[in-house]
Amino acid sequence: MSEQRTIDVAATQMLDKAKEIGFLTTFDRAKAQEPRCTFGNTGICCRICLQGPCRILPKKPGGNKGICGAADYTIVARNTVRYIAGGAAAHSDHGREIAQVLLHVAEGHNHDYKITDADKLMRVAKNIGVETEGRDVMDICKDVASAALAEFGRVDETQELTWLNAYSPEERLDVWRKTTIMPAGINLSLAKLLHQTHIGVDADPINIIFGGLKAALCDFNGQHLATDLSDILFGTGVPVVTEANLGAIKADKVNIALHGHNPLLSQMVVNAAKEMQDEAKAAGAAGINLVGICCTGNEVLTREGVAIATNFATQELAVMTGAMDAMVVDVQCIMPSLRSAAECFHTKIITTMPIMKIPGSYHFAFDEDHAVDSAKEIIRLAIEAYKNRDQAQVNIPNIKNKVVAGFTLEAILNIFGKINPENPIRVIVDAMEAGEIKGIAALIGCNNLKGTHDHNHTAMARELAKNDIFLLAGGCSAQAHALAGLMNGDAVKEYAGEGLKKFYARLNAAAGLTEELPLMFHTGSCVDYSRQQDFINLVAKEMGVSIPEVPYVVSAPEAMSEKAVAIGSWNVAYGNAVHVGVIAPTVGSQLVNDVVTKVAEDVFGGFFFWEPDALKAAARTVEIIEERSWKIAMRKKALQAQEAE
Repeated sequence: MSEQRTIDVAATQMLDKAKEIGFLTTFDRAKAQEPRCTFGNTGICCRICLQGPCRILPKKPGGNKGICGAADYTIVARNTVRYIAGGAAAHSDHGREIAQVLLHVAEGHNHDYKITDADKLMRVAKNIGVETEGRDVMDICKDVASAALAEFGRVDETQELTWLNAYSPEERLDVWRKTTIMPAGINLSLAKLLHQTHIGVDADPINIIFGGLKAALCDFNGQHLATDLSDILFGTGVPVVTEANLGAIKADKVNIALHGHNPLLSQMVVNAAKEMQDEAKAAGAAGINLVGICCTGNEVLTREGVAIATNFATQELAVMTGAMDAMVVDVQCIMPSLRSAAECFHTKIITTMPIMKIPGSYHFAFDEDHAVDSAKEIIRLAIEAYKNRDQAQVNIPNIKNKVVAGFTLEAILNIFGKINPENPIRVIVDAMEAGEIKGIAALIGCNNLKGTHDHNHTAMARELAKNDIFLLAGGCSAQAHALAGLMNGDAVKEYAGEGLKKFYARLNAAAGLTEELPLMFHTGSCVDYSRQQDFINLVAKEMGVSIPEVPYVVSAPEAMSEKAVAIGSWNVAYGNAVHVGVIAPTVGSQLVNDVVTKVAEDVFGGFFFWEPDALKAAARTVEIIEERSWKIAMRKKALQAQEAE
């Protein structure tokens, strides 16, 4: 019996097609990398200087340290925090680009973009201390955008990041200040961390890890401002009904995939496509069909209801359908192999950002001043490609599932507000205190082909739902659930425990939506994870506890990228328990591994735990949630007894 590569039936069909035409996919390349290097897997391979690479052999005299004398704990700590630096740079640079465009809109220099959600602008302005009373909207917008850009260049270390300060509980801020990880500027923190981990600088693993956590908090800050400013520019998502899987690709239409992470161009493509349907029809198509891949897909899903075609690990397979006319990519999680896949078909791979090019692809240099024109040019290229489509090669799996998504924090509170208009967050707190639901889990992260594609994501979701855990989801994890048919009301009936079903029944009765609520609430892209933390902050405040006491666990069942390391690290600093479904490259040092899985809890209240087995991970997640719930209940009883005396 052959090893199962993916749980997705549509993806399996396309993998069979790839084999027929002789194209080696990411699944084949992952297999070819086995067996993987033990030194790299455990984090004890150092490549920071040109004397190496140095591989640590603990029992070999001379080989138990690097050439410079660096011990395993120094090497593992440096490698780990450099992942954080890369991830924080990616999310934060995304945020900087959004802030730059918003500033140009406020200054009147850009007319292709506009303020779509003025109410969100006012809320953000108030939260970060920008005066709004009696002021022009554009002046307020300019101050908000300028405040965001100031987060990057600040060098005065006596100051603190504005967004982090505005959106974090005082208790957390105090912890970060005492542990010296409260950052002043994003660029400053990242530069210092790279300096700190250069050969011959810091050898203290604890100090190195604290430098990494400072960068991780920059990641949260960059994410939060990116989400806020994107909502202001493009609108804050509300629940939408759409579909997911390769069946969302239409044989009779010009198909364009929006792939990557930055919505600046993809949103313009969505807008332009609405106006250009007749051009596609003139070319013989029934119209233009847009689908999403990865987090650009999540952005336009949340705001526009664009269907999801697939997620990270199976992005090549969208091309294999033979009906993908163009794939528009911006930054992050884009496989260079897409161009190779496109050579087998008529698909145009179109890169759009100056820091992301693929040899042989079309490059449309994104220009924010002419964003609409760029979007129209891209769509016209796709229409021309459609004319050259070989219909004999079209093979679209007839598989798709209903998706209910678009659960921004505002949307969630609006739904809860149908039950308790005065205090919406009280709705979920009441459900937890009554034992109807045990707690909350966030399912996040990407794909990692060290395991079966999407298996851990969906297995975790089903098991947690069965145990009455309220689920949030985002990133490619959310797409895994959407592809598998778990993001709709039918999945609640099939997989939710009795308590969770009662909770959903009450929400459905009050919400007045046209569709029943899904098994998990899709909060958006990976840059939108601050929505989840803001939600937990509100829960903690309402429960009267600190964040490390909230019955909440974050799970990245198939963590893959540097961004995942940064996200997990700021979650730990916030006080959250974080599950990772692959063995992290910290196990090469017992000291470092103990710090991040045990000691971290003593300092921050949060910690990592590694567990590749989804069912074991789910059991541990439930155990953590139940333990935190029990402690809250015991404290409440003790206080009641004390008051009764």
